[in-house]
Amino acid sequence: MFNTKEKKERALGVKLFLKAHRCNSPKCVMLRRPHRPGLHGKARHVLSEVGQQLQEKQKIKVSYGLRESQMGKIFRKAVKNPGVTGEMIIQLLERRLDNAVFRLGLAPSRSVARQLVSHGHILVNSRKVSIPSYLVKIGDQISVRPQSRESGSLKGLSEWLKNYQEPVWLKLEKDSGVGRVVALPKDLEVPFDVNMVVDYYSK
Repeated sequence: MFNTKEKKERALGVKLFLKAHRCNSPKCVMLRRPHRPGLHGKARHVLSEVGQQLQEKQKIKVSYGLRESQMGKIFRKAVKNPGVTGEMIIQLLERRLDNAVFRLGLAPSRSVARQLVSHGHILVNSRKVSIPSYLVKIGDQISVRPQSRESGSLKGLSEWLKNYQEPVWLKLEKDSGVGRVVALPKDLEVPFDVNMVVDYYSK
């Protein structure tokens, strides 16, 4: 059976950390087979400007698990806000609840985080929120529902969090596994060129 997540990473030629901890291990597909999938994967591919823009857009969609309609909605929302559009897009992507759960270390990947949110395992300000695209804001408290702590991928969470380092815009209480949004995301290193995506949608 083909591993579609790893094929997507190979096709886009960049680590997108779709396979949880595997991407940080020697088993990472981008280390073992860094070329594109398929018979002609090792051949050199020259993309046009539009092709490069589409590829960068695809990296965002695959990284954050978005549909095309969701990408368009994020761009339109970013354009309406003051400031640099590219930075605003990154901020909106990072403020998604499923991403915040992943960034806090409460899930090993965004896809697992999205599943945890959808299944009602995540609380925001002590209230269950089951919408992965929900945008967190400064002051929001994010935690795992107490009844869910020993289920599935959440087993052993406390042990994993001991050595986890969250990004500066989030604060994690490692003993309790409770996170808080302390700032808006900015100056983040991302595996794609968001300005190319802005150019694509601006046409």
